[in-house]
Amino acid sequence: MSDIHPFKWRHYEADIILLNLRWYLRYNLSYRDLAEMMRERGLKVDHTTIFRWVQAYSSELDKRARPYLRPTNDSWRVDETYVKIKGGWKYLYRAVDSDGNTLDFMLSAKRDAKAAKRFLKKVLNAPHIVEPRVIIIDKNAAYPPAIEQLKTDEALSKTTETRRVKYLNNIVEQDHRFIKRRVNPGLGFGSFNTARRTLKGY
Repeated sequence: MSDIHPFKWRHYEADIILLNLRWYLRYNLSYRDLAEMMRERGLKVDHTTIFRWVQAYSSELDKRARPYLRPTNDSWRVDETYVKIKGGWKYLYRAVDSDGNTLDFMLSAKRDAKAAKRFLKKVLNAPHIVEPRVIIIDKNAAYPPAIEQLKTDEALSKTTETRRVKYLNNIVEQDHRFIKRRVNPGLGFGSFNTARRTLKGY
């Protein structure tokens, strides 16, 4: 994709593509809902075309938005939720700070210490984060060994505290609802890559 002309060779103007992207990624709409809304505005856009736009540009939106994310604080809340992909459940790891600002996310086929470590390492490499003073986790047994491995590898400070406090983790658990509301109109995803690209847009 060209950084200068990302919409080159598309049959619709950039404003129309971006409008559909924003509506789909922000509100509880299906591709068919958007196609109907475009018809009401005098534009014939097939729902599969909007799907292709989302797949083509969601990752680009994510990449271009990241430099403008506000710095987060040093109190992390880490949790995972379930996402249906091709009829099966996969795991979406997510982390927010104590103010509810998103640190990062990662889609994984497995829910184990290896996946937890990979996710935390990804969060630590995000440019807008502050190294955590405390990490709030749930009862998932994969997090403590993953955190200890990161401390051994010196990727995480040894002074970082790990806490299992249910009510403190409610922030990220409530924040999962935003993702669920986006996913439900589409009844899940058809493939892992489709899910990964669309979730970047969310």
